[in-house]
Amino acid sequence: MKLFNLLAKLLDYPDEELMKHLGEITEEVSKDPDISEQETNSIQEFISWMSEHNTLAMQEIYVDTFDTTPEHDLHLTHHLFGDDNRDRGPALIDLSEHYKQAGLEVKQGELPDYLPLMLEYLSSLSDIEVRIFLGDVMKILKVLAENLEKAKSPYALLIRIVENRGYLAKAAEGE
Repeated sequence: MKLFNLLAKLLDYPDEELMKHLGEITEEVSKDPDISEQETNSIQEFISWMSEHNTLAMQEIYVDTFDTTPEHDLHLTHHLFGDDNRDRGPALIDLSEHYKQAGLEVKQGELPDYLPLMLEYLSSLSDIEVRIFLGDVMKILKVLAENLEKAKSPYALLIRIVENRGYLAKAAEGE
């Protein structure tokens, strides 16, 4: 699904390429019938905020938001296990193996629980597979979004979209 691919780009470390193409992303979002009006509004609000900054400023904000505050970490197993490698290591290995079976290679030095990488993976799945996968990370996404909202970070808008897609998946399972 294109939505997850777009969210992966917006949640990844901002570079000059991303900043140059924010207008195109806005157009893509507004034209995609699979993206709800509420999701479109949130993404456009986020992109509008990003557009107010240059690349260097966005990079500084990104580092301040995600790299210096453990409660905002985009490595989802960190929220479950902290830095305890005894428990976190096997979870990362399992996730890497899951990606390999699906044909997705994790770049060397990249951890498989990094949310933008997970979103790229989700963009290649069917709706039912997305539902199953998001069901496993919903609680983490909720806590991450709440932490970002407490810090008044616009990134919370994007996390809430992913979280809400998980709730939609849960609702669809009940049908």
